[in-house]
Amino acid sequence: MTAAGDTQTIVLASGNAGKLRELGEVLAPLGVTLAPQSDYRVPDVAEDGLSFVENAIIKARAAARHSGLPAIADDSGLEVDALHGAPGIYSARYSGAGDAGNNARLLQELADTPETQRSARFQCVLVYMRHALDPTPLVCQASWEGSILFEPRGEEGFGYDPLFFVPEHQCSSAQLPRELKNRISHRAKASALLFEALRQR
Repeated sequence: MTAAGDTQTIVLASGNAGKLRELGEVLAPLGVTLAPQSDYRVPDVAEDGLSFVENAIIKARAAARHSGLPAIADDSGLEVDALHGAPGIYSARYSGAGDAGNNARLLQELADTPETQRSARFQCVLVYMRHALDPTPLVCQASWEGSILFEPRGEEGFGYDPLFFVPEHQCSSAQLPRELKNRISHRAKASALLFEALRQR
């Protein structure tokens, strides 16, 4: 992506320090320096798209426009089959009361749903835009299959992690060591796809 010894700055359309660190480490071998959008005073934008892809494009376009640099945006969330894909794009604001409220609402919505019908997945979409008018943004999508527990388990992670059961490890996402989660999660898979796509450019 860059010539030997060169570095390219890409703006991450997020203020999340964890996302900045994780994605920055993934892209570092490409000679990429990832900068938070706050460095360029990028304002928050309304995420009024109807899909993860649309919302990620909205955020990436705004970051590219305000910074004048290439931008990457992430949009992710939880889909529960018994709830017809909810909370979906509204995952972060499902209850309006933060992580604890979101988890409580999810458990309430699934109160009468048996274990065999609690399948779910985390989705992650990463969008890379070369500039604000990029007509062909690079879109990388990955999912992480699991199911919803009847009560929270574990202290690691954030969001819906305590309720998301990972079958291959027989525990919740919040019970996984962070290093393992960062290799197998939806965001880890999407980041790997983005790395490969950018490496070939």
